[in-house]
Amino acid sequence: MTKTEHVIMELTVNNHPGVMYNITGLFARRAFNLEGILCGRAENTNTSKMYLLIKNDNRIDQTIKQLEKLYDVLSVSICSDCDVRVFDNISKLIKLK
Repeated sequence: MTKTEHVIMELTVNNHPGVMYNITGLFARRAFNLEGILCGRAENTNTSKMYLLIKNDNRIDQTIKQLEKLYDVLSVSICSDCDVRVFDNISKLIKLK
């Protein structure tokens, strides 16, 4: 199996102020760059889905363990069926405005 350069991490989180700050702060404290972030409300509005584009290196397992310790993170996984090119298409959308 070929290792890809980037992967998408999928998180289900509580939907309230400060959650994004806590998650991005965890990455910043570990000098782990977020290449892209997509976030949206889930159907029930009490939770949100976050998709983080990150470099595929040997720190992913440790990062997942750290995220799972955060109170507002309900689940974390690597999205195996997500296409990292969705983040490239966002830049095209931004250029349209």
